[in-house]
Amino acid sequence: MAQPSDSADLTATSYWTVGPGRGELRRESLPPLGDGEALVRTLYSCLSTGTENLVHACRVPERVADIMQAPHQEGRFPAPVKYGYLSVGTVEAGPAELVGRTVFCLYPHQDLYVVPAAHVALVPDAVPPRRALLAGAVETAVNALWEAGPRIGDRIAVVGLGLIGASVAALLRRFPLGRLEAVDSDPGRAAVVAALGIDVALPEDASEDCDIVVHASGNAAGLARSLEMVGDDGDVVELSWYGDGSVEVPLGADFHARRLSLRASQVGAVALPRRHRRTTQERLALALKLLGDEAFDAFLGEETDFADLPATMDRLLDPGHGSAGLCHVIRYPGAP
Repeated sequence: MAQPSDSADLTATSYWTVGPGRGELRRESLPPLGDGEALVRTLYSCLSTGTENLVHACRVPERVADIMQAPHQEGRFPAPVKYGYLSVGTVEAGPAELVGRTVFCLYPHQDLYVVPAAHVALVPDAVPPRRALLAGAVETAVNALWEAGPRIGDRIAVVGLGLIGASVAALLRRFPLGRLEAVDSDPGRAAVVAALGIDVALPEDASEDCDIVVHASGNAAGLARSLEMVGDDGDVVELSWYGDGSVEVPLGADFHARRLSLRASQVGAVALPRRHRRTTQERLALALKLLGDEAFDAFLGEETDFADLPATMDRLLDPGHGSAGLCHVIRYPGAP
């Protein structure tokens, strides 16, 4: 195992949410590198703006605070808390087979960190480091499709084309479906997905009589429209997380008469249809392999420096910020 002689004296800079809409960069000392651990220098991290905006606004409900903890999170919701879970870096020290390799890790926004080697996943040579940031989103999409169980010839709609919904649509375009339609009212998001050759529609124009609708818009109107779009005995798979918000779901009208199913999908556990035959490590490795598809580069948007992250979070919390792309990339010193 390679190990720097002064590993006990290394320090790192990390991002913390310290109050509603307030964040700061903090210096911290790293622990000495132990057996079976890796020292990772971050190249890029990604802002999962849906969830992280809720964290930055201190809107994580107390009753789900433990469930919503990210791996390697420090502090507790609502604040102060070190949060984030999409990080790509280079292993500087640790097991010989990892040193010098590019890895993905579910780690908060921090420029240097020590983790158990088992907590990093090797990025395939065919996947550039920036694209590897999407591993968390694609892993969530894989889990959702294991949950949904699409079949040959199915008519499927994806409602909400943020990073998660767009990732689901991107994977589904490889299936032998009867119809795939992506639905969003945001022209910018719709254009990104349409560039992949996927049919896109406004909510009011979306096709109905779907076998499966995957909902990821994060708002009640999108969920209500999903229930209208799915056909009799059809399934709506809910991927949105609403934080402490209250969501009104229209379960009157024809919900019971048409025997519709509404169920949640969440990446914290492997989807039940595969839970006994796949590990979370295998699921993540699959997601990284799927990112060999260059089409995912279309999801990578604006890039800002790690040193500017507090100001960036403030700007992204504004609904009118207008950031391009689906994934906001944070660039660290030394990134290619």
